[in-house]
Amino acid sequence: QVQLVESGGGLVQAGGSLSLSCVATGRTISRHVMGWFRHAPGMEREFVAAISWSGTKTYYTDSVKGRFTISRDNAENTVYMQMSTLAPEDTAVYYCAATRSVNSPSAWSEYDYWGQGTQVTVSS
Repeated sequence: QVQLVESGGGLVQAGGSLSLSCVATGRTISRHVMGWFRHAPGMEREFVAAISWSGTKTYYTDSVKGRFTISRDNAENTVYMQMSTLAPEDTAVYYCAATRSVNSPSAWSEYDYWGQGTQVTVSS
């Protein structure tokens, strides 16, 4: 099975940038769709971004499109998400997830493996 560990979260001022990383162990993620989700206090878990096996297809929720960029390096078993122009509404715990079979990349129930999350806090 796959184990995922996120890093890169922290406290940032509105308008600033952060870069998140997700490192996979246990086996290669080269055959997995990888996704990022976030969970803010009082809110449902929300899809943020996903990327296909090869990295040629990416998916974003509308609220982050143009600000966040997902990428992957299969040789390093690592998925990244660059975040810019951050706003307080982006404050959440960000989770990395993986699956080998998915009908909808934005559906959290499609993912089999999850990291523990990394906290992103954006101050105004």
